[in-house]
Amino acid sequence: MRWKMMKIFNNIENKEMNKELDRVFWRSFQMEFAWNYERQMNLGYVYAMIPVLKKIYANDKEGLKKALKRHLEFFNMTPHIVTLMLGISSAMEKENSESENFDENSINNIKTALMGPLSGIGDSFFWGTLRLLATGIGTALSLQGNILGPILFLLIFNIPHIFIRYIFTKLGYKLGIEFLNKLEKNGIMEKLTFGASILGLTVIGAMIARMIEISTPLILGSENNPIAIQGILDDIMPGILQLGIFGIVYYLLGKKVKPLTILLGMAIVGILGSFIGIF
Repeated sequence: MRWKMMKIFNNIENKEMNKELDRVFWRSFQMEFAWNYERQMNLGYVYAMIPVLKKIYANDKEGLKKALKRHLEFFNMTPHIVTLMLGISSAMEKENSESENFDENSINNIKTALMGPLSGIGDSFFWGTLRLLATGIGTALSLQGNILGPILFLLIFNIPHIFIRYIFTKLGYKLGIEFLNKLEKNGIMEKLTFGASILGLTVIGAMIARMIEISTPLILGSENNPIAIQGILDDIMPGILQLGIFGIVYYLLGKKVKPLTILLGMAIVGILGSFIGIF
């Protein structure tokens, strides 16, 4: 097992990216510190990518600007495994710098497509399993007045987390390079990009339905025979109000309205709507 892990680290394109990938690993710990409501982990993501991007686009300032802007798009993932995605993005950026026919949009399409499924695995393991295990052991000892309680909690949770985070940095890059080379030989990059776009849109649609909570208590008819408007809307299409809100926000963003202005407007409309009884 140890030999296989060392082989992964030693076979990364003649080690030309080892130093930069190590810096990506350390920078990935900032992922949650720069979290924001507008695009969530995007600032931490682009901060972690900077060492690799500077190396890849050392002689291409315009390419570097485009890459930095590209990774400022919305991104959110279980922070403990985010380095896997950082490694894949690094490999795709390298391919983009070396190939004239590479589709730049595929870089963000892959990110959008994978962040949901990978987060499902990461959340289940780290938040749903490992954290509970560490908390159970730590709490049991702490209740007995044993100083090992908080120490073991930190060790049980963080040792696997840091180990996996480091391995995934190199593994993501290696897998990305090998995967892209196979795609280039088979000529199916265009199909992959199209499929990733569809999956990404599916993930966004699911996020709209699950993360936006809005309903209306309005009722039609008399008190003896009330008809809930929300029930009618649900019969037409479940989540239609959420979709409508998303559509309005998407339209405003397309008109270059500032996100903070949109958030402030949504807060005002929500408060007034609740006061009047619409929401």
